Amino acid sequence: MAYTLITANRNYSSWSLRPWALMKALDIPFDDRIEPFLKPSNYEDFRAFSPTGQVPVLIDGERTVWDTLGIVMYLADRHKGVWPRDEAARAWAQCAVAEMHSGFAALRNACGMCVGIRIELKPMSDALKRDVDRIAELWAEGIARFGGPWLAGPAFSAVDAFFAPVAFRVRSYGLCVGNVGSAWVDQLLSHPAIRAWEAAALAETWRDGPHEADILASGTVVADYRAT
Repeated sequence: MAYTLITANRNYSSWSLRPWALMKALDIPFDDRIEPFLKPSNYEDFRAFSPTGQVPVLIDGERTVWDTLGIVMYLADRHKGVWPRDEAARAWAQCAVAEMHSGFAALRNACGMCVGIRIELKPMSDALKRDVDRIAELWAEGIARFGGPWLAGPAFSAVDAFFAPVAFRVRSYGLCVGNVGSAWVDQLLSHPAIRAWEAAALAETWRDGPHEADILASGTVVADYRAT
């Protein structure tokens, strides 16, 4: 039986992007089901298929697997390539994924993901600058230690998928992540899985009020490439 992966709007749902990109990049087949953000709160509607009232959710037969990290761990038990084969690279990648999963609150709050827009960001807070500097440091470390071109070595893995939403934020908000980080962002955004996600995001006509308000609060919109 094929997996079903339930995700939300391509423009906004950074958590959805992670397992979607990973499964596409690793050629893990799944049925793609979108449940868009259509209300100020989607909790009750999403509770029909998600125990947390959030996305993403992976359905495997009678089993429901929730939370981005939970989904990645579940897939790693069943498919090769989720984590790097090299032990040192795997340990680093798992730590970086955990750091992304639990951290970078200032970046999340100040720079919401919206694939189709470009923003002239307001002056950065000290907390946001620390987050961006740490991301640049982390990406440069991984590529230097494991030889690239991906964050933990020669193959796309979960750590690249976990930072894919940050790559969109780097482009949307003009964040400075250094030469090494910028090169990885360019490569990531050129990956066929990420390009497919972006194409779907630009074609969306859904607009979610709370997400739009957060984006407008972050700075001045200088371009919007989304379909109307």
